[in-house]
Amino acid sequence: MRSDFAGLVPDIAAAGRAPKAQHNDTSDAALIAKVAAGNRLAMQVLFARHHARVYRFILRLLGSEPAAEDLTSEVFLGVWRHAHRFEARSSVTTWLLAIARYKALAELRRRPELACDEAAAQTSDPADDPEATFAIKHRGEIVRDCLGRLSRRHREVIDLVYYHGKSVQEAAAILGIPGNTVKTRMFHARKNLSELLAARGVMGALA
Repeated sequence: MRSDFAGLVPDIAAAGRAPKAQHNDTSDAALIAKVAAGNRLAMQVLFARHHARVYRFILRLLGSEPAAEDLTSEVFLGVWRHAHRFEARSSVTTWLLAIARYKALAELRRRPELACDEAAAQTSDPADDPEATFAIKHRGEIVRDCLGRLSRRHREVIDLVYYHGKSVQEAAAILGIPGNTVKTRMFHARKNLSELLAARGVMGALA
């Protein structure tokens, strides 16, 4: 899958910046419209703008870098093929993350060992591993470690709201659940994460 997509967006990472799209309108919605019309340059711009966001979101769900790379390519290959289906009922980032989540959950069902790895990461204690304890030096690393110990449902809602800046309504659209459920999950996720962080000496990370 990555080899197919590589031909579509050549050397974007090596370029270090997104190529300039044709015409002046480079908003996400305008890019999607151009992609739907077969504009490869617009696809390159869209990929350069959002692939890191999509990759990190999938990685936090799967915990596997190779799987996250493959699924990120699948997400954007799907966008290239089905851009005409975007109806602008939500933002493009919300649409992309919804696609990414769908593919990540399908991958978890297809490969149960990923879920096992996730469970092991949640239950392992870094204090049992002196090397892991030494490696966790900085506050950001501690936050990421504690985030990985949350359940998938709690982790993804924290990820969407705090890392991707999504509103309750946008998170609900991505997760396919009511807004009140998002609020409930957010409450418990914040509580659990705050307790994990406090145990590691980190206070106010979610303020």
